[in-house]
Amino acid sequence: MAAAERFAATTLPSSDEEVWRYSRVADLDLEPWHLARGDEAGVPGEVTALLAAVPDRAGAVVVRNGRPVLVELAAEAAARGVTVGPMAESEVGSEALGTVADEPVDVFGLANDAFTAAPLLVDVPRGVVLERPIVVVDWLDEADAAVFGRLVVRAGDDADVRVLEWHGGTDVVAFAAPVTELAAAPSARLRHLLVQDRGPRVWQIANLAARVERDATLVSSQAALGGDYARTRVDCRLVGRGASGELDAVYFGVDDQTLDFRTFQEHAAPDTTSNLLFKGAVGGRSRSVYTGLIKVDKGARGTNAFQTNRNLKLSEHAWAESVPNLEIENNDVRCSHASTVGPVDEDQRFYLESRGVPPEAAEQLIVRGFFDEILDDLPVPAAEPLLRAGIDERLARREG
Repeated sequence: MAAAERFAATTLPSSDEEVWRYSRVADLDLEPWHLARGDEAGVPGEVTALLAAVPDRAGAVVVRNGRPVLVELAAEAAARGVTVGPMAESEVGSEALGTVADEPVDVFGLANDAFTAAPLLVDVPRGVVLERPIVVVDWLDEADAAVFGRLVVRAGDDADVRVLEWHGGTDVVAFAAPVTELAAAPSARLRHLLVQDRGPRVWQIANLAARVERDATLVSSQAALGGDYARTRVDCRLVGRGASGELDAVYFGVDDQTLDFRTFQEHAAPDTTSNLLFKGAVGGRSRSVYTGLIKVDKGARGTNAFQTNRNLKLSEHAWAESVPNLEIENNDVRCSHASTVGPVDEDQRFYLESRGVPPEAAEQLIVRGFFDEILDDLPVPAAEPLLRAGIDERLARREG
């Protein structure tokens, strides 16, 4: 109730604010949407096909329009104390909510606090190693609906877990503001892949917050393909000595899409490492925005932090913005940032064409190869064929 009251008293942000610069938030009107009713029962056929692509899994949850419609957990995982499913049904209960995102970073995080219908929890206890991934599907197919999905993933001390989180849906007009919390306890290994493949008329404004403790490792990858306007803010906080965070993303805009990313790599402890690599392509009249900040706190000596954003511009009407930033309060660090925006390399194109590859096929090969660096090393390898198929589909219609 308090969160709902705070949300009601808060105005939407403006693109005049630095963190919303280059965004389309000024076009957002929440009036046409209603809170999702979640009346549709059962698992849609598209989700069944998606789950079939990851048959060897430790568990799965499917949420349809904000309501869980499927929960499964392998017997061996359950016997070891793993929890997967709605938070209200777990022994841990609501105490896990806000483990990382204890304070909303924007009005959309506040809306999620107020209106999330069925928060989900993936909890892997101390010392448990899951060889198979857990799949969480957030499906949106209710017209004019607003959904506020919430997922909390907790990896206990020295635990090892991989999670595939898939945001999908059909071609409906809708709004989504999901929040994902990733908590890696000391010496844990947490690998997470977030795929955003919403329908082409969906607005999504997502927040992902991660907390990495002493000697823990986080790998957080994204793939953004869907949506009309789709934005993800990532806050990765390294709070324990020796913590490391790897942040990767691939994205491909077509038609009139806007794909927007804001990342914050905060080093709050000594001897921590973060490495970010975001690679995207834009075709048609699409736009991409990347703004990133590496922040090194005063006590974070020995920090190694790197930030790289690469963009391919495949159409004269497409547009990509890239703004990396550094904020360093300790002089015993190694930090760097780099960004590029440009067309397909002509030397690469010439090399292929001179060996008999047709021009159109040459460009497709170059674009596919551009993404290989990330797609070859996904946290959940079973998702690779699905993402490559999505990229190929966008290559086929990139001119809009």
